[in-house]
Amino acid sequence: MKELTMLEEVEEFIGASDFNFLYISRTNCSVCHALLPQIKDLFETNFPLVNLGYVNTERVEEIAGQLSVFTVPVLILFLDGKELIREARFVHVEKFKENISKVYRMIHES
Repeated sequence: MKELTMLEEVEEFIGASDFNFLYISRTNCSVCHALLPQIKDLFETNFPLVNLGYVNTERVEEIAGQLSVFTVPVLILFLDGKELIREARFVHVEKFKENISKVYRMIHES
């Protein structure tokens, strides 16, 4: 998972390829830190063709305004540079996996 430390890097990452995922958190967020390993494992195991990015809102404060981030963690899946799936705060990992699976299969079966 690539850490993005500037807004320009985030923008480049989102548009760099077809399928990108962004994990947004804060340094002192215990939920964020507990969820991150689960999400990394989920993508590495089930969705290896998705590019993974990580943003700490304390390092990239402008991300809140740019992507309408009002709480953390925020998980966003982008397809062709457009936001497709967003989960925030209380993330149900299995439901999140189901939603991504539908999109992933559709993209990679066509």
